[in-house]
Amino acid sequence: MSAQSAESVRAAQAARRRNGWLIGIAVCVGVWLVRQGTEEAQPPQPTRAESFTGSAADPATGSPHARVGDARAGDARTGGALAGPGDALAPSEPVRIRIPAIRVDAPVLPLGLAPDGSLEVPPPGRSGTAGWYKDGPAPGSPGTAVMAGHVDDAHGPAVFYALGVLKKGSRVEVARKDRRTAVFTVDAVEVYANDAFPDRRVYGPAGRPELRVITCGGGFSEKSGYRGNVVVFAHLTGTA
Repeated sequence: MSAQSAESVRAAQAARRRNGWLIGIAVCVGVWLVRQGTEEAQPPQPTRAESFTGSAADPATGSPHARVGDARAGDARTGGALAGPGDALAPSEPVRIRIPAIRVDAPVLPLGLAPDGSLEVPPPGRSGTAGWYKDGPAPGSPGTAVMAGHVDDAHGPAVFYALGVLKKGSRVEVARKDRRTAVFTVDAVEVYANDAFPDRRVYGPAGRPELRVITCGGGFSEKSGYRGNVVVFAHLTGTA
């Protein structure tokens, strides 16, 4: 990378940070799929029924808010104290993520940005580990917390292989260093092409505690790897 292009990356990165979102998600190659064949081995993708189709969106930020249920009306789904506008948690580093519906129970490590400004992913050999964007909000505190993980590696399915089968209303639990657990309810699950990834929609600021969980998806090409990303949108509905 030339000095000029490196400076351009830094300038774009700084501009997007000022506006409250990141540059983009890292591209995944999918070595396992190349070895297994692309037809039978591809991870499940979200259906249109789980998208934001027909739900409201904030016209100022483009951030969609599905009407899954009012924050104080989630009752049995949360299994803990219900969260309202004033119930956000103080910042604390996440240490574990659990998604019961797809049997995810994984440790979390902090992530930064790669030199090109894309979000880092957990290093090779840590395919069972999820990552949290450490320069953004902590899960459970106000704003949009971002977590990401591999869909597969050279040996097979990884931590977020089944992310695409999550349904609206599913539960996501994030255990934190302060021994509190932030409980989120899924608003929607969407898939976006790499060349049309909606940064503002996914990473844009939010007034309430929200969570994005991201992995690779959107079809697979042996030449270029995964064509897109699966994104889970969720908001805080409880604490434990």
